[in-house]
Amino acid sequence: MSSPNASLGNPGFLQDQIFLKRYNVIFRSVTFLFLLYHEGCSIFSMQDIIEQYRFLLETVDAWFNQSQQRFSQEIHCRSGCSGCCRGFFDITLLDAALVSYGYQQLAAPQRKIIHARALSRLSELQRRWPGFASPFLLNGLPDAEWTVMPEEDETPCPFLGAAGLCAIYLFRPMTCRLHGLPNIDFSGESFSDQCCSLNFIEVDPLSLTEIRSDFRATFTRELDLFHAFTTQLIGRPMNELDLLLPLVPLLDFDRTDWQNLVFYSLLQPLEPSE
Repeated sequence: MSSPNASLGNPGFLQDQIFLKRYNVIFRSVTFLFLLYHEGCSIFSMQDIIEQYRFLLETVDAWFNQSQQRFSQEIHCRSGCSGCCRGFFDITLLDAALVSYGYQQLAAPQRKIIHARALSRLSELQRRWPGFASPFLLNGLPDAEWTVMPEEDETPCPFLGAAGLCAIYLFRPMTCRLHGLPNIDFSGESFSDQCCSLNFIEVDPLSLTEIRSDFRATFTRELDLFHAFTTQLIGRPMNELDLLLPLVPLLDFDRTDWQNLVFYSLLQPLEPSE
C-alpha cells in the first residue's frame, strides 16, 4: 500500500486537487452572484461574504502550492522564510476584516504583543501624516504617498513570530499569498511580473506557462466580493478602500461607524508633513 503522502508528488493528483478547488469555488461563486444579481447584497451576511472570500483565497493557495511542487528546485519559499514580511504594504478593507478575525482568535498574551508592535508602527506614520487615525484609510492621501512605501524599511510585520512564522497564516491577505511568484494570466496578461529574488535564479519565470493561472477571473471575483462587502459595511459598493496591514490590530470593526468615518476620511484628505 502506498503512503498517504505519496500522492503529494504526483502532478496528476495536484492537478485534480486544483480542479476540484476551482470547481467548488466556481459553483459557489455562480450561486452567490446569481443571488446577488436577483436579490441584492442585503440577503448576505458579512460572514457569508468573508466565507466566499476565503474560498477564493484557497484557489490562490492551490495555485502557489502546485507551482512549488512542480518547481521545487527553483522556488525557495518555505515555512519560516519571512524575508518579504517586512515594512508597510497596503491591503483592502476586506482583507483587513479577515486578518482582524484571525487576530481575535489568538491568545490574549500574543494579541498584546502584536498590538504593541502595531502602535509603534502607527506612531511612525503619524509623524509622517499628522492626524492619521482610525480607521486608517489611505484613500484620502495622494496615491504617491502610500502606493510605493520605502523599500529600505526592514521592520518585521507585527504578525511575524520569532521563528519567522505568521501568527494569522490561515487569515493572511491576498497579497501575501500572491507574493514570490509573477502573476501571469493564462492569456498572457501580466498582473505582476515581480518575483522573489531567491526564486528562479537561472530561469525566466515569465516564460513558464506552468505557473500561470486564471488571475483575471480571480481578481474580478475579488472585486465582486469587495462590492458586496462594502455595500454591507457602508451602504454602497466601493472599488477601493485600503489600509496598511500593520495597523489592522488597532481596528475595532464592530464598534466603528464605518459609514460616517469612511466618507469623512475620503472627504478630508490628510496633508503630509513637510
